[in-house]
Amino acid sequence: MAANWQDMTASGLGRGIEAGQIDPVELTEMYLSAIESHPEGSRIYARLTPERARAEAEAAGLRARQGVRRHLLDGIPLSWKDLFDSAGTGTEGGSALLKGRVPERDAQVLATATAGGSVCLGKTHQTELAFSGLGVNPSTASPPNALDPDRVSGGSSSGAAVSVALGLAPGAIGSDTGGSVRAPAAFNGLVGLKTSVGALPMEGVLPLAPRFDSIGPLAQSVEDAAAILSLLSGRKAPDLGGASLSGVRLLICREVAFDGIEDGPAEGFDHARRAFEAAGARVAEGELPFVREAAGLSSKLFAPEAYGVWKDAIEADPGAMYPPILERFRGGRDLPAAEYVDAWRQLDRIRAEWTAATAGYDAVILPTVPILPPLLQDMLADEEAFAERNQLSLRNTRIGNLTGSCSLTLPAGPAMTGVSLLMPPGSEARLLRLGAGAERAIGAR
Repeated sequence: MAANWQDMTASGLGRGIEAGQIDPVELTEMYLSAIESHPEGSRIYARLTPERARAEAEAAGLRARQGVRRHLLDGIPLSWKDLFDSAGTGTEGGSALLKGRVPERDAQVLATATAGGSVCLGKTHQTELAFSGLGVNPSTASPPNALDPDRVSGGSSSGAAVSVALGLAPGAIGSDTGGSVRAPAAFNGLVGLKTSVGALPMEGVLPLAPRFDSIGPLAQSVEDAAAILSLLSGRKAPDLGGASLSGVRLLICREVAFDGIEDGPAEGFDHARRAFEAAGARVAEGELPFVREAAGLSSKLFAPEAYGVWKDAIEADPGAMYPPILERFRGGRDLPAAEYVDAWRQLDRIRAEWTAATAGYDAVILPTVPILPPLLQDMLADEEAFAERNQLSLRNTRIGNLTGSCSLTLPAGPAMTGVSLLMPPGSEARLLRLGAGAERAIGAR
């Protein structure tokens, strides 16, 4: 049976442990061995934590035998992006600036997940300080796209996505500031959840832009995403049973999201839309002109905040950074404080307009990423192409961050494409239930 464990969802593995068919220790050893023997394992995982994983798996096995499991995912190994502090293990944010940084305590979400019984496999590679949507990082490693190894994996939760897509973890934890969960999820055929800002505690998580930073799972199914969110929060997972799109009202966001869209993502979105309508959803199109206005504010919001957080470390050793990422950070260096404050004032107004315009719908839908993942070598060879593709990789996902929404991406059908559903902040339970119906309609796992 162990030969099939890598093909199972995290929730399926959890049910196997509950039934006494899967031993958490054997499961963990299988994943550790698979990572070590995989030819690209070192491009996916920055650091493994085998001693911790084995100890946690042994404890989970004992609880299972005693009938006192703590959670559906008690005993399930997970990978963690390299910006979540883990006691005694390096957490370097994918940057040479933080080389040798070893925290003394776990991030709060890791501590909560551990208390729920999860097993920490190790830390996955990411783009430098989480400030890119492509997954290109010459400073540490650029994980290969799981569906086409010549292409980028998406970022910044690059290794997190690839670890799940290649069967080197049943689930992963990433972060999302402008699309860093959803872009790699879409590029690698996964489900990705961007939670609302503040839905999960950021204590012990390396920041990028704190007013936009959020945490989210990358998973094989909506059920898995819901279960991992429950594990991270310590709260009960939403009931997904009987989820359906019958009578659901969906609004397409065409403003910005379809500008110059490539054929693959356009076909993926059309495939998902037809599936939603066939499942009983009512899909409408409306005018959302303020989305373009919000997109125009991005340069005054993300980079200034990110540079404000990291300027001391950056300017102490700028030569240690990958030049395109250094340039992105420095793009926020010279913005006057008055313009930053005014940009937030305008965004608050736009968020209110978004809320009013979308209130009559269950969710807003759009293509997760308007492009297919570009070739890795092309991005490494041409910094201008890197900058242009990077902006496009995050353009659509950033709509969710700018509007303050929680957002879920699902595989849209064609490879490396995704469809996203957006709901108001704090709506994660409803979003996951709607997502389960959408997943069923598309015919995803």
